[in-house]
Amino acid sequence: MKRNPNVVKEKTIDFELKIIEFCELLETQKKFVVANQLLRSGTSIGAQVHEVKNAESRSDFVHKIKIALKELEETKYWLILCERSGSYPFESFLKEKVNELGLILYKIVSTSKKNLNK
Repeated sequence: MKRNPNVVKEKTIDFELKIIEFCELLETQKKFVVANQLLRSGTSIGAQVHEVKNAESRSDFVHKIKIALKELEETKYWLILCERSGSYPFESFLKEKVNELGLILYKIVSTSKKNLNK
């Protein structure tokens, strides 16, 4: 039986492929520190979301999603620096996509916490 794709996982993969491309652009412009930090935090979001599959409990599930959210917030930070800097490239769609992922993950945490108390 074929399983339906996990939309959240697919969105994180799509986002992270774009982050990788953007970090490669940063590196061509010798923006190595930001490229490295953004690459680490940006790709960690999906890694955490994928790890959720092996959560040992509902509270472990929530914890892992919260770690993904921390990485997401750090990714937002690095994108804001690129946006506000006059000498860094910036891709507005990355900011839109990270905000979209944030809404999804915050909703997952909120719903999961409500279900923990039942």
